[in-house]
Amino acid sequence: MAASMSATIDIEHPALPEAQAFPDFTGWQEPERDGDRVIPFRQALREAMQFAMREDERVFLLGEEVAEYNGAYKISEGMLDEFGPKRIIDTPISENGFAGMAIAAAMSGLRPIVEFMSWSFSLVAADQILNNAPKMLYMSGGQWGCPIVFRGNDGAGGQLGSTHSWCVEGLYSNVPGVKIVIPSNGLDAKGLLRTSIADPDPVFFLESERMLGDTMHVPEEDYAIPFGKARVAREGGDCTIVSFGRPVNFCLEAAEALAQDGIEAEVLDMRTIRPLDIDAIVESVKKTNRVVIVDQCWPFASVASEVVTQIVEHAFDWLDHQPVRVNTADVPTPYAKNLEAEYLPNAGRIAEAVQGVVRS
Repeated sequence: MAASMSATIDIEHPALPEAQAFPDFTGWQEPERDGDRVIPFRQALREAMQFAMREDERVFLLGEEVAEYNGAYKISEGMLDEFGPKRIIDTPISENGFAGMAIAAAMSGLRPIVEFMSWSFSLVAADQILNNAPKMLYMSGGQWGCPIVFRGNDGAGGQLGSTHSWCVEGLYSNVPGVKIVIPSNGLDAKGLLRTSIADPDPVFFLESERMLGDTMHVPEEDYAIPFGKARVAREGGDCTIVSFGRPVNFCLEAAEALAQDGIEAEVLDMRTIRPLDIDAIVESVKKTNRVVIVDQCWPFASVASEVVTQIVEHAFDWLDHQPVRVNTADVPTPYAKNLEAEYLPNAGRIAEAVQGVVRS
């Protein structure tokens, strides 16, 4: 009988990322929302990336047309000139390929920012971003993290048709291991993107093409906003309206119209849905006893569905009316401009839902 033999094979693992100086949120306060400096949403995103790249040479941006063309939506305008072609990288139209390459870079110690021209196109890279990036830390027993940011336009961009108008948060938020950020304004977008780039986990940062030109006061200095910290966008005592992303602006419009009718609605901007600030929602529901959730996803198995579930689990005894959802219509996104407007959770539909909750 032959003697058994064994050999030891040494495997050289990639270097683990160095410890990142994560923003210190001790004593954190909301950024000042009033001031003379007014810039577009796209510039707020650019400033967040510039601050991060100046601070940490491991941060780089890649995606379709981000370099030579200054970005398909001019978000990365001027960044190639400042940081050069090794850190601002144009990619082929191959989301699966460049998403996988960026994940490998993150595992090797870099901090990529991947721009999807549209989150609709991220479906091509689903195996990479949903099956690999979120599970890497768990499946490697803690040996490899994946500090990566995937960002780009989410939702109906204005007559782009059904296949280019996905709201992916309802689908992607089901996956453990990712953090999902959906800002409603430029000030929050800058602070949340800074936090996203410093975060040790994969972050999905969902923007709206329809808001890129929106202007507001954004502080010039560098700042960060913590995840899982909702913002009270408007105070009120008659009904809580919970939302995130672009629909927050429709909620505020509806709340102003409702005030003319004697109904004072409180609007909560969630900012992130993973993690979800359920404590802020419960606190508001205890005050108003009524809640409407506004979500630009399709209604079945949506983010709104999860929020309703958690409200019932945590605040059932404070409800004087069942929670009501206002979602995108349960049909493919129409191309026609008027139909798309009705398809989305617009101010009229939101006001009608709140009136029904308050007056029934």
